[in-house]
Amino acid sequence: PGWYFNLKRASDLLLSQYGLNDLAVFGCDRYPVATAVAGALLQYAKDVYGKKLPHIQNLRIENPDKYLLIDRHSWRNLEIETTISGKSKGSLLYLLDNCATMMGARQLRRWFRNPVRDHNEINRRHSIIEHFSIKRRQDSLKPHLKKIGDLERIVSRLATQTANPLDLVSMRTSLQILPEVVSVVESELCPELAQLCEQIDLLPEIRQLLTDAIKDSPASTLKDGGVICAGYDKELDELTTLRQDSGQALIDMEMREKLRTGIKNLRIQYNRVHGYYIEVSRLLAEQVPADYVRRQTLKNNERYITPELRELYSQLLVDLLECIDAIQTTGKARAEIDLLCNFAERAATLNMTQPEMTESPGICIKGGRHPLVENSMNRPFVPNDTELNDTRRLLLITGPNMGGKSTYMRQTAVITFLAHIGSYVPAATAQIGPMDRIFTRIGSSDDLTGGSSTFMVEMTEMASILHDATEQSLVIVDEIGRGTSTFDGLSLAWACASSLVQQIRALTMFSTHYYEITGLATQVDHAENVHLDAVEYDGKIVFMYEVKSGATNQSYGLQVAKLAGISKSVLQDAQMKLDELTSTAGHQMTVAQAPNRQLPLFEPQPEKPSPVKIRLKEIEPNNLSPREALDLIFELKNLANEN
Repeated sequence: PGWYFNLKRASDLLLSQYGLNDLAVFGCDRYPVATAVAGALLQYAKDVYGKKLPHIQNLRIENPDKYLLIDRHSWRNLEIETTISGKSKGSLLYLLDNCATMMGARQLRRWFRNPVRDHNEINRRHSIIEHFSIKRRQDSLKPHLKKIGDLERIVSRLATQTANPLDLVSMRTSLQILPEVVSVVESELCPELAQLCEQIDLLPEIRQLLTDAIKDSPASTLKDGGVICAGYDKELDELTTLRQDSGQALIDMEMREKLRTGIKNLRIQYNRVHGYYIEVSRLLAEQVPADYVRRQTLKNNERYITPELRELYSQLLVDLLECIDAIQTTGKARAEIDLLCNFAERAATLNMTQPEMTESPGICIKGGRHPLVENSMNRPFVPNDTELNDTRRLLLITGPNMGGKSTYMRQTAVITFLAHIGSYVPAATAQIGPMDRIFTRIGSSDDLTGGSSTFMVEMTEMASILHDATEQSLVIVDEIGRGTSTFDGLSLAWACASSLVQQIRALTMFSTHYYEITGLATQVDHAENVHLDAVEYDGKIVFMYEVKSGATNQSYGLQVAKLAGISKSVLQDAQMKLDELTSTAGHQMTVAQAPNRQLPLFEPQPEKPSPVKIRLKEIEPNNLSPREALDLIFELKNLANEN
């Protein structure tokens, strides 16, 4: 409801939740709209649970400047959480999640969604991973981590008083395992890990309380009994004895209750759904004592229970509330240990190395690989280097279709992203400078519901990049300008690349099939051409996937069409039309600008004879008169001038 967002009401609710007189301690005075929303959200949570929420103990203002920002288009293009087709399997998150617990998996997702820019925090994570990686310490730690329950979820159930007996057993087991975990990871050799271990509270009192109170194998619900240990409560022990020797004892209890209530048809009965209950005729329901609790209403009868057992268990949950803060802190630290242990295992399994976070602008990657592509291949992945710095801010990337341009650019973005979540990266070495955002302009399709064509979607995404990118942004542009006429598209692509390198000065990787754009590298500073190579062998195209310096105008479009199954007759027609277009374009452009005919790489390109040569071959000198010879000289002169 709209009134949930009233600032005064929201502030009062938050003050009550945290037991404060002023929200300025959280910085709320600077963010009134956010404060109103936080209060509305808290009210909604209270509505859902209908109870207090003591486990919500903090309010934090998130500063976007702390994180490496990635827009939703780039998030999808890089397949960070889902593949392009929308599946989780095959995504980067899926590949990196081998955590021992759900808490670690959730922490991984949080770090994915909030890659940090603070190099000190990144280095802290890297130091712990390095410590785990030495002698593969993560292998000895993981079996202990797997025994620890989901403390985060259990805490939330404790706070809302909905924790069942199995939750408490899981908590007890977790607290029993924690000392073993700490003994494995605690080390003076890694101060960062030692500091993390200090956040773990072993909670010996709570562990003992749960050991005394809850049986080793309790029923999943209270109604089935068998939850509280013998000796924990004298009155409960008496009730338990009553249940175990129910014959004469139940008869005696039934007689006592009849005498106490005056209800002659009172019966004590049992079923598997409700356990033991007292059944009374509905006509006599007004005579039942106040300590009876209605359990079920039937057509002719009312069923009741006595409250002793439920009150005992509820009191146990109340006692545990006092330790929620310590359990939350312990759970968070344990989740982080699990995640960093997972990163160490993934680094060893996926052959990843520790990146160096530097203060110099740029990205220097040696032997970089795309982890998703590499793990989907049944042959070795060809690694490549990437060098972007203050004097090399734009890479113009050309090469054949399917030659690896897109993979090369995406792997640079993925490596940069992984470094900022604190993971190792798939490269021989990597130096990453200060970064604020990652943009990608890769592929597009019609937005039919939004009324936008493919080209409009493409231009909208490009406009966002040109508006928001900075000197510390990594920009990936995989083709642009193909949704309109050739000259329109070429002009737009040229202008966008020029703006990125000259005005914005972003670190940019720009692939294109417009060969004319490669001329930009000779006209502006800080731009260079690179290309991915291919060769033709035994009548087939072979992609080398290796990045080399310089530009190429070979796209091998017809050869790739052949690989896709286009018929021979269509390919022949295409080659004829290509020859025609190339010839026509040659009269409209300079030689440097004209696209070359797409011939096999090692087949010499035939030279088109000039009109002068053609005319000379037609001449029979012995048959010319002096006058005809003079006229012929003028004719050849005119032909030469025309061409």
